[in-house]
Amino acid sequence: MTSAVAVLVNEHRLTPGEHAMSVSGSGFIESSIQHIKQLWTSVKQPNIFLPTLFIFLWQATPHSESAMFFFMYVSGFLGRVKLVTSIASLLGVGIYNYFLKAVHLRKIFLVTTIIGSALGMTQVLLVTGLNRQFGVSDEWFSIGDSLIITVLGQAAFMPVLVLAAKLCPPGMEATLFATLMSISNAGSVTGGLVGAGLTKIFGVTRESFGNLPLLIIVCNLSSLLPLPLLGLLPDETGDSDNEETKHS
Repeated sequence: MTSAVAVLVNEHRLTPGEHAMSVSGSGFIESSIQHIKQLWTSVKQPNIFLPTLFIFLWQATPHSESAMFFFMYVSGFLGRVKLVTSIASLLGVGIYNYFLKAVHLRKIFLVTTIIGSALGMTQVLLVTGLNRQFGVSDEWFSIGDSLIITVLGQAAFMPVLVLAAKLCPPGMEATLFATLMSISNAGSVTGGLVGAGLTKIFGVTRESFGNLPLLIIVCNLSSLLPLPLLGLLPDETGDSDNEETKHS
């Protein structure tokens, strides 16, 4: 599908002179230095730096995905859960586009983070087996739980993409957007590393899940830590540009 769509991309062909200039050593170095200076000038502006800092901290909270991966792998239904979460991601994008696009960014982050933390606690029922006391099998409980959490998580992540696109000044769109996404990914990796450290501290392994409920509780509560910093975000909606265009 990607290859088929790539054929439709309209590219600007370089003339031989433009091509020679683009690959020349001195021209490339000077252009790179200029782009780095422009990037730093853009990133250090408070209206870009502060939201970027929030995105990093929001992504850097620890999570228990690696421990849950082994739990589901041992349980034997990891593949089916991953299939459901992939479909749920598309559903989350649709929900944001049709229902949440006009909601203020701060409100989306606040509500989705609180609800996500609360729903994440339901994994405690799964790892302790309490769901079976209510007549729900581990597989169906995990599929339903992952479906809801993934939809909510994707709907919460969409404002990050919208915010990153809105922060990019003219002339630096591609470079700055890629930088912001790299910072967001770095935050996610940091959260994974902290989560892995907590997994080791609590003694959770692929053979021992005794402290997994405690790990889940700690990780879900820690996701609430960035909420006091919501003031770093601009107080606007993801669709504010379109609204301004309509008014103008």
